Amino acid sequence: METAKKISFRQKNVTVCPICSYEFHREELLSGGGRLIAGKLTDELRRLYEESKKFGNLNPLYYYLTVCPKCFYSAFPRDFDAIEPSEAEKIRELTSARKGAVQKFFGSINFNDERNLELGAASYMLSVDCYGYRNKKVAPTFKKALSSIRAAWLFSDLGKAYPDKPYRQISQFFYKKAYQYYIVVLDLIQTGAEPVEAMGSLGPDADKNWGYDGILYISAILTVKIGSKDPDVKKRVENLEKCKRYLSKVFGIGKTSKSRPSDLLDKIKDLYDKINKMIEEWGQETAEIKEE
Repeated sequence: METAKKISFRQKNVTVCPICSYEFHREELLSGGGRLIAGKLTDELRRLYEESKKFGNLNPLYYYLTVCPKCFYSAFPRDFDAIEPSEAEKIRELTSARKGAVQKFFGSINFNDERNLELGAASYMLSVDCYGYRNKKVAPTFKKALSSIRAAWLFSDLGKAYPDKPYRQISQFFYKKAYQYYIVVLDLIQTGAEPVEAMGSLGPDADKNWGYDGILYISAILTVKIGSKDPDVKKRVENLEKCKRYLSKVFGIGKTSKSRPSDLLDKIKDLYDKINKMIEEWGQETAEIKEE
């Protein structure tokens, strides 16, 4: 019966940490067998999963990052070993700081244990930090953006599970980071300052690669949710006008295709309408301020 409930396995090949030389076996999620029951898609393109009676609450996001259990170096698998000596040295120097941050928010956790919500959230928090010291060849800004929004999701889940702990505030912190990084990513893609091919799956979740369209949409919705809180009303309107240009120009409101499925198009239309209403409301506020 225990075998039937197995949800993951350890790779046979040893992974050697390029930072501290610790050897460990990476954990992988098993697929099939009713382990994952896909639920709805949120307005942030996050795939929710229903609880399985047999396997409990599972989320593929817990497993996507490789984390060294000894020094807490974290990266996407394709980047874990591809690290320059100077980068490795900097990340090595900050090992105590990384471990201290994890200790502060989670207490004592062990990345040799089976992945769960706490380890998943911690893995993305660590990833945002570690990619801050990586070179542009691995597209670190995008990796920080992707890690930030996933961290925001998982810390939000933790906030629901443990309302007495500061996880909701941490989730909001990572939402703000995601907003800042995604706006920069748009410019980097257009200028080629960081290679698109190094980004891998553009997410934002793991079940579907929404491509460049997804990056534009996430940038827009984060602008609505985070950027619209700017105390400067004029700045809010400018941010939203920029979002409108992204959505209308690149997506083509009303146009569908295989790469732009109807479920994404519906979300774009809803967001576009919401932006128009917000611009109209705040445009009136701006006019009233000028009259005063």
